[in-house]
Amino acid sequence: MLFVLRNSWPLLLGMMLLMLGNGLQGTLLGIRGSIEGYDAATMSLVMSGYFVGFLLGSRRAPIMIRQVGHVRVFAALASMISAAFVLYAAAPDPWIWVGMRVIVGFCFAGVYVVAESWLNDAATNETRGQALSLYMIVQMVGIIASQGILTLGDPSGYGLFIVMSVLVSVSFTPILLTAGTAPAFQTTKPMTLAQLFNTSPLGCVGTFLLGGVFAGIFGMSSVFGTEKGLSVAQISAFVAAIYTGGLLAQYPIGWASDRMDRRKLIFGLTAVGSVVTLAGMAVSDLFIVLLAIGFLIGSVANPLYSLLIAYTNDFLEPSDMAAASGGLLFINGLGAMTGPLLIGALMTRFGADAFFAYLAAMFILVSFYALYRMTRRPAPSVDKTSPYQPVLPQATPVALEVAQEVAIEKAAGEPAQTSA
Repeated sequence: MLFVLRNSWPLLLGMMLLMLGNGLQGTLLGIRGSIEGYDAATMSLVMSGYFVGFLLGSRRAPIMIRQVGHVRVFAALASMISAAFVLYAAAPDPWIWVGMRVIVGFCFAGVYVVAESWLNDAATNETRGQALSLYMIVQMVGIIASQGILTLGDPSGYGLFIVMSVLVSVSFTPILLTAGTAPAFQTTKPMTLAQLFNTSPLGCVGTFLLGGVFAGIFGMSSVFGTEKGLSVAQISAFVAAIYTGGLLAQYPIGWASDRMDRRKLIFGLTAVGSVVTLAGMAVSDLFIVLLAIGFLIGSVANPLYSLLIAYTNDFLEPSDMAAASGGLLFINGLGAMTGPLLIGALMTRFGADAFFAYLAAMFILVSFYALYRMTRRPAPSVDKTSPYQPVLPQATPVALEVAQEVAIEKAAGEPAQTSA
């Protein structure tokens, strides 16, 4: 891990600054929207725009990179993010915000693709797994730390939006001054959705529903906080608790995943998640308890994505894993586009606590479907399953394929010989 840090620290520092800006963006917009008088339904449109753009960017970025190269794509997209962050405050109109969110989501997807390509190129076959894990930790820590920045300014003014823009602009420096020539970008053509569903129905259904969960957490948790009347500091702490839980739970769940029937673990996690979120509706007025609930929600939702990928891999040949990851990414993106819209409609009709009701419904659906799938075919032998490899729900095709390479390497007991 120290070797990876020593060789890739400029890239990781740049990504940390980017994630500080991105993490601040989602929470700040939720709070500023309330100040501007936008209801939950309006903010759900704004928040869903990011995931529409991210899905489009994940598919378009490889083409752009092949046409003009990594450096130009990174500089152009990061500059657009920086400009969009300032425009949020300059033009507080919900439809302009929707457009900006689509642009920002598109650009972040491209920036992630470029950064992950450079990180993968800088790693050796022996350190690729460590590099991916460190990259994931940096992303999560950036989002968590950004919540603290939010408490230092006034959401009704320009200052925090300028801080976001500066963070993104400054992130260029360590990345572009140290990045070498990246390899030609290549990703495997995804499986058809029909092939993927026939291979792993639970992987597909679970990934789709989890996309809605993740988008709801990432996009609407601050809107929930404003609807509940929480202070800026309380909203920041609630969002930070969710991501802290997601970070700390990755490795314990991964350890358990490699030692048991993964369907039982999926069922158990989502059952716990549903109980916790339903309880949240009853005790959401108790802030300390609300923090604990946020921590537990993150502990279930974030590792579940890696768990579903690992479960899907259990039914694939190693040569098909990379192709399957592209399909799962697309399915997750479709779910993420709809999540904020559903939460916004429910919150508008039934109140803020519908945020928890939506999350509970998604967890319950995954839980019952996992239980149903246990009756359809036996679990593969634990000693023949694919290793769990942590990856975040906002991963791009590059990160997913690197994660698949690492999983294949672990399964084979020898270094992988390809790179994404």
